[in-house]
Amino acid sequence: MISTQVLTNCIEELRSISKVNLAVFGLDGSEVASTFDSSDISSEMIRGFADSPADSQVIGFDHLLKIMDEGELIYILVARGSNDEVYLIGKIAVSQIQQLITAYKERFDRNNFFQTLLMDNLLLVDMYNRAKKLHIEVMGPRVVYIVETKAEKDNTAAEFLKGMFSSQSGDFITAIDESNVILIKSLEPTDGEKQIKQTAQTIVDMMSTEAMMNVRVAYGTVVQELKDVSKSYKEAMMALDVGKIFYVEKKVISYSSLGIGRLIYQLPANLCKIFIDEIFGENDPGEFDEEIVSTVNKFFENNLNVSETSRQLFVHRNTLVYRIEKLEKSTGLDVRTFDDALTFKIAMMVYNYMRYLDSTN
Repeated sequence: MISTQVLTNCIEELRSISKVNLAVFGLDGSEVASTFDSSDISSEMIRGFADSPADSQVIGFDHLLKIMDEGELIYILVARGSNDEVYLIGKIAVSQIQQLITAYKERFDRNNFFQTLLMDNLLLVDMYNRAKKLHIEVMGPRVVYIVETKAEKDNTAAEFLKGMFSSQSGDFITAIDESNVILIKSLEPTDGEKQIKQTAQTIVDMMSTEAMMNVRVAYGTVVQELKDVSKSYKEAMMALDVGKIFYVEKKVISYSSLGIGRLIYQLPANLCKIFIDEIFGENDPGEFDEEIVSTVNKFFENNLNVSETSRQLFVHRNTLVYRIEKLEKSTGLDVRTFDDALTFKIAMMVYNYMRYLDSTN
């Protein structure tokens, strides 16, 4: 239901323009909002008018009008004044309030609709019917972004995003929990991966510089129908989780870029443990020399190129080779060869996944 503050703002704006005092009452006769001292208006008078079949009534200098919502009486409006324009201003106020009620109901219904849609809790026929009622296009490319923030119990992120994206262009924003805000972005047919990623990066940059918020953004794949929005949402959720495990340094992560991390994320924990034991035996990867691990990671980034890696690390080529051979002695894996490099890379990703599982249990 529309808030008291919104009603107050509405009638005060009309009062400032028309110079006609207005008051809104509940059906029980209690005052909801008023621009004047309405203590002389009795609750019996309000209830009596509410029970009458008339749409309007004049009592002294007060013009009483009914505010309806889809045929149901919800408020009584009182316009006070002696000139001929009072009734007209009252009718304008009734129309304005009824439009506000409709807009707020639609906003609430849209929020409920999209949250239910994301959870995949709508029958197909119900989805089409409700989308039609809420004037939501069923067909059209969309993608779901999840913006993870640390601002618990704070709607700052959601409000900031509403300032960046407009429902007029088909975008919708909702919060599903205390730390995640969802953006369902309507796309142009020509929008590709470049534009979609740029939108995610813009969210990160804008919220970082203007709202001073540290956020991560994950997004799913593009869907062409409204019924598939939940698919893009689930993909974005997986991208967010997988990103926390394997791509910690990234602020923007897409489902399509998860690569082998997505495969590992879906492996059973017992299978992961067997694999780790086979590769590392009694060695604990968590106890590996940090300098050696960072060297190997840089080696991987440079496609196993020893010269380029030593140049970027500002170390002699022999020093780099020494570190690689030291790792080989403890693991039996020579990461200068493709097969062993691949095995070590996957094994470390599986190890990080196991640590993630332990931390969440």
